[in-house]
Amino acid sequence: MSAIPVADDILGPEVSVLSLAEVSTELGLSENKVRQLLRDGQLIAIRRKGDLLVPADFLTGATPVKGLTGLLTVLGDAGFTRTEMLRWLYTEDESLPGVTPINALRTNHGTEVKRRAQAMAF
Repeated sequence: MSAIPVADDILGPEVSVLSLAEVSTELGLSENKVRQLLRDGQLIAIRRKGDLLVPADFLTGATPVKGLTGLLTVLGDAGFTRTEMLRWLYTEDESLPGVTPINALRTNHGTEVKRRAQAMAF
């Protein structure tokens, strides 16, 4: 089984994170399925004090935030590392509804966020 790629822990203390067990419960999946989502690039994890953690902002109810998986694919195709993806998702941009790309995604502005991500690839 391949190792789970992780991003550097660049998240501030104000960003809520969930353990894989908590993500598993939220999504109604086994921890192994959550690990597979991480390996497949559908979610991003950090390692803090030896534990794998996922930003709580990446989930909405029983699903990942709408558009997150596609956005991570676009950023990956543009050559972003997982750490760079995480940093970009949490960087404030006053011109975005929701102020950060992850908040814009959470408030149904995924098209604008994805458009910006695609523009960065060129």
